[in-house]
Amino acid sequence: MITKQLLCNVVFGLATVLTTTITAYAQTEAAKEAKPSPAATATGKIGAADVTVSYSSPAVKGRTIWGELVPYGQVWRAGANEATTVEFSKPVTVEGKALPAGKYGFFVLPTEKQWTVIFNKVPNQWGAFKYDEKQDALRVTVTPRKTAAMTERLAYEVTPKGLVLRWENLEAPIAVK
Repeated sequence: MITKQLLCNVVFGLATVLTTTITAYAQTEAAKEAKPSPAATATGKIGAADVTVSYSSPAVKGRTIWGELVPYGQVWRAGANEATTVEFSKPVTVEGKALPAGKYGFFVLPTEKQWTVIFNKVPNQWGAFKYDEKQDALRVTVTPRKTAAMTERLAYEVTPKGLVLRWENLEAPIAVK
């Protein structure tokens, strides 16, 4: 026979476990949202290929991005924290050049008029600190353009025609088939 005291102790114990679990979950979710450059993913299909872009999404925060925070003429990790990665489930052509299926480190070498987009064979890197040009699988040139509206957080989009990188007042379309 269950006593009233035993029942109270069981209910109190369950309530304590539930409260602790909910509090820990809430703190974990708040910590994710509090990151200055939260992790983000863009996915989609280009032809028969599944495409995934994984990146950290920094904010403009009133700064001038192109030519200042992201200097012209220097390789940039195309995001924050770890290098951005792009994964293709099938072989594709990027700006008319063949690229095998696989996961790549994704870097950009921006200038005022044109950008070199780089797919590097080493996908897991911190920033561009150990970027090695000898490991490039493919380099293509794209032309960025002004956007109609400001984009506060760096964002990627996978469209049927390719990839689009948007941040601040620019976007860079990258043709993929």
